[in-house]
Amino acid sequence: MTPTRKTPAVRLSTWGGHPELTEAEVPDPIGDEVLVRVEAAGVCHSDLHVLDARPGTLPYRLPFTLGHEIAGRVAAIGTEARGVTIGERVVVHGPWGCGQCRRCVAGQDNYCDRRAGLEWSGAGLGRDGGMAGHVLVPHARHLVPAGELDATQAAPLTDAGLTPYHAIAGLVDELGEDSAVAVVGVGGLGHLAVQLLRALTPSRVVAVDTREDALELAHSCGAHLGTLARADTADVLRAATGGTGFDAVLDFVGNDATLALGAATLRTGGTLVALGSGGGRLMIGKPGPLPQGATLSLPFWGTGPELHAVVALALAGKLRVATDVRPLTEAVQAFDDLRAGRVLGRVVLVPS
Repeated sequence: MTPTRKTPAVRLSTWGGHPELTEAEVPDPIGDEVLVRVEAAGVCHSDLHVLDARPGTLPYRLPFTLGHEIAGRVAAIGTEARGVTIGERVVVHGPWGCGQCRRCVAGQDNYCDRRAGLEWSGAGLGRDGGMAGHVLVPHARHLVPAGELDATQAAPLTDAGLTPYHAIAGLVDELGEDSAVAVVGVGGLGHLAVQLLRALTPSRVVAVDTREDALELAHSCGAHLGTLARADTADVLRAATGGTGFDAVLDFVGNDATLALGAATLRTGGTLVALGSGGGRLMIGKPGPLPQGATLSLPFWGTGPELHAVVALALAGKLRVATDVRPLTEAVQAFDDLRAGRVLGRVVLVPS
C-alpha cells in the first residue's frame, strides 16, 4: 500500500469562519487528471467574498482548499491525460465548468452552459485550489505552459491578468485613436488593466483610486492621468475628456459609489464594465443613469485561449505584476491585509 502523502493547505471549513492552515492528502491523478506541484498562488478579493459568504449563499461544499491563481510544475498525470509532461511549468486556467457543453469544449469554462447546476466555480471556488503544496486539476486542457516566467509572476496572470484581458479584448474595436478609458480601482486587477490597455489600444488611460500609492502604481504602469476619488471626481473626469466622457469605464470596485461614477462619466454609446464585486447596485431604466446607447458589461474571468494570450504578453515583457511575495504560512495575515486595504498590487503565496 502506498503511504498517504500530506500537503500543507489553506482550507475553509465553516462559512463565515477563518481559513486554517492545515494538512490535506495529496491525491493521485486518475483518468484525465493532472497533479500540479504548486510553486505560487495569488490572493484575490474573490477569496474574501468566499470567506464572508453566509451559509446557503454559494453552492460550494465544505471543506475545500482556497486559491484560484496557480502556477507550478506537472508532478503526475492520469492514464488518460494528454498534452502535458512531467516537470513542465504551467499555470492553471481556474474556471472549471462541466467540461462537456459547447462552451467548455471551446475553452470557455467561465461561461459554462451548466454553471447554475454545478457545485463549484473552479479551483479554490468549491473545488480544492492552489493554496497548498499540490493541486489536482481535472483535465490537462486547464493547463497553459508558463515558459520561463517566474512562478510568482505567472500565478496572478490567471485571474488578475486574465479577467481584465477578457474585458478589454471585447472593447478593442471601440477603443481607437482619440478614445479614453477610465480604470476605477488600481488593485491587483486594475494595475494590470492599465498595462493591457496601453499594450492593446491607443486609448488615453485615466486611473481612479482612493489611495495615493495606488495612483503612483497606475502611473508606473503607463496611466496618462490619475485622480483620487473625491466628491468632485466626476467633474474632474469629465473635464479630462473635454466634457464628452469615456468610451469605456472599467470598474474594478463595484460598489454604489463607483458604479454611479462610471455611469456619470460614460460617453454616449460608451461601455460600463462592472468587474468588481463590491456589492453595489445601479438601477437601470430608460431614461436612467446610463447615457443613450450605453452598454453594460458583466464579464466573468476569461477563456483558456485568452490565458494563452496573456502569458504570451507577459513573456514578451508587456505585463509585469506588482507582487508582495509571502510564504504560504502567512495566508491568513494576507487575507487580513487585503481586507484592510494594506495590499498594493498582488499578494502571492509560496509553499515552503
